[in-house]
Amino acid sequence: MAERSESSIRATHTEILEMDAKDDNRKRLKPAVEDHGAILMAEAEIDQTNGASPEMELHITQILEKLDSFTNLVSELLESGKTMFKELSNEFEERMITIHKEQTEKWMDEIKELRLLDASNEEAHALLHNARYLLQNPHVD
Repeated sequence: MAERSESSIRATHTEILEMDAKDDNRKRLKPAVEDHGAILMAEAEIDQTNGASPEMELHITQILEKLDSFTNLVSELLESGKTMFKELSNEFEERMITIHKEQTEKWMDEIKELRLLDASNEEAHALLHNARYLLQNPHVD
């Protein structure tokens, strides 16, 4: 019966790996770590029931605890990294929007200055045109 359970666990492990290959990396990282840890623990428990000595069972239990602890640590690190990247992404997005807004405002100010300069030039041009007309066509009173 232990052989049958072990082969079904290995088949399940193979199915999980195949499913993981099809899934998106972000969706599969945490479940894959947890599933892999559960599979390894189940395999160790099967081996444990095969009449090992109490001392060997203690070592196996310690290794299983280390495995569980390591699996939890990896899951926490994955979550932490995911959160960190999300925060960085948000900060990056906000900073890029701010830079865009500042640059746009700068260029809009330049456009306003150019329009004011153009209007001033048009006034000066009109004034000079009128002065030229008056100088070329003096009125006799």
